[in-house]
Amino acid sequence: MQMTGAQILIQALLDQGVEVIFGYPGGAVLNIYDALYERRNELCHIVTSHEQGAAHAADGYARSTAKTGVVLATSGPGATNLVTGIATAFHDSVPLVAITGNVPTDLIGRDSFQEVDIAGITNPITKHNYIVKDVNNLADTVREAFVIANSGRKGPVLIDIPKDVTAAKTEYTPKPMFVPRKNLFPPENDLSRALSAIEQAERPLIYAGGGVVFSDASKLLSVFSKKICAPVCVSMMGISSVPYNDMFYLGMIGMHGTSTANIAARDCDLLIAVGSRFSDRVAGNRHKFASNAKVLHIDIDPSEISKNVNARLSLIGDAPQILKELTERCEQKTNSEWIHKLLQHKALNTLPCVYDEQGLNPREVITKLQTVVGEDALIVTDVGQHQMLTAQYYPFTKPRSFISSCGLGTMGYGLGAAIGAKVGNPNRPVVLITGDGSFHMNMNELAVAVSNQIPVVILVMNNGVLGMVHQWQRLFYQERYAYTEIHRATDFVKLAEAFGAVGMRLKERSDIEQTLKAALECKKPCVVDCSIDIKERVYPIIPPGGTEQDMIFSD
Repeated sequence: MQMTGAQILIQALLDQGVEVIFGYPGGAVLNIYDALYERRNELCHIVTSHEQGAAHAADGYARSTAKTGVVLATSGPGATNLVTGIATAFHDSVPLVAITGNVPTDLIGRDSFQEVDIAGITNPITKHNYIVKDVNNLADTVREAFVIANSGRKGPVLIDIPKDVTAAKTEYTPKPMFVPRKNLFPPENDLSRALSAIEQAERPLIYAGGGVVFSDASKLLSVFSKKICAPVCVSMMGISSVPYNDMFYLGMIGMHGTSTANIAARDCDLLIAVGSRFSDRVAGNRHKFASNAKVLHIDIDPSEISKNVNARLSLIGDAPQILKELTERCEQKTNSEWIHKLLQHKALNTLPCVYDEQGLNPREVITKLQTVVGEDALIVTDVGQHQMLTAQYYPFTKPRSFISSCGLGTMGYGLGAAIGAKVGNPNRPVVLITGDGSFHMNMNELAVAVSNQIPVVILVMNNGVLGMVHQWQRLFYQERYAYTEIHRATDFVKLAEAFGAVGMRLKERSDIEQTLKAALECKKPCVVDCSIDIKERVYPIIPPGGTEQDMIFSD
């Protein structure tokens, strides 16, 4: 059947099981939008306020559903506006297919209107990218993009399509939906060495990262930890991989991690890292991190092995397959002295949870939120103090229930991601916890939530400052608060109402539960302005480049 390039693109996306696209129209993609209009009953399209918001929405959709997020933008500024969102997905290994239009092929390289080399720009932040100059290659390019985005370590792929290619016609031949490439399985020799190390270990510790969540290995990890009697700590990407109330769970490790998790890393004799990359937020001083332990690194990406922390042992492959194999072949261990010591330390060193001040404490808002929304909720954050407090205090029980920009640390990520998460999970409550600094960056996406009737609840932890940077200035820059005390006069309640959303104000402790319930029950996009004291800090903190011995617990 003869079809235009634009029609082929839409048909190929439908063939891959795509149900929704986030994007923004423009001249170079008008043929694609015209084809989308023809198939509007089969493929949902959400027009965002800005292309960056579209990329974050596709990202939030992908993280929360385990499907591939798809974003569409025009050439030039439309394409470059995607860059932050693509980089965010790349850092956190999120499967994303970004489609950009470009000027016609005969205008490429002539500084044409809205021309940009988006393939060159995104080369370092994509798994792969394409410029499709022949319509006959378009369908196979789309199919291959989905295979690459979802094979091995997942990540974003970009397809740049000149406008004349979207207009050209050719024959379309349907093909089956993509199947990710088969992952490697480690050789027997590596497995035997790993099993021997586990058998000999007296103080094993498991360090779980985002790879556990994204490969759906959470249950297998729990069984494995019990079999070898090893406690589990997590990176921020690994949050929700282990239920907070699991007996062996020690909490988050690293800069804002628990003292128990950090001490366990210091004292363990075998550190089993699963789907994690030892970022500098975890291993502040990578030369001294877990210096008493052998490191056994399990990862699907060979380039991660010994990149930041030297691994004596490694298993390259799919985490669920490897964990299943190790569990079946390991003897039941006890390690009772090691476990007892850590659990005792954990019990005696819980994060503060008693609040006696008059004003709002963000920790209390976060912990009470869970009692209101329940275990099925999706919690999205922006980046800053509120993000770390959510990671520390929110009691996550289900995988894929925590969505945040962890690797790139993208302020302004939250609202777009929350919209995408809600689109992908219409029957689950979605709450964005943000700060006034982060929310100011991309609050224009509130218009999208309103116009598409997407009922996300937005809690703005409003303290009038860029909280995390402000905290660093207090601790490490002699309280020289250079340009972080912004004190903008934005009235978030009026702002919400101006967009057509519901606005609420939360100032008193006694109103927390009542206000949160009202926000959820209104079934509309709702902004809750939470008045937070400027002096709120996030503790504990390990200074950059430090170790657990340098932990700071208070002002």
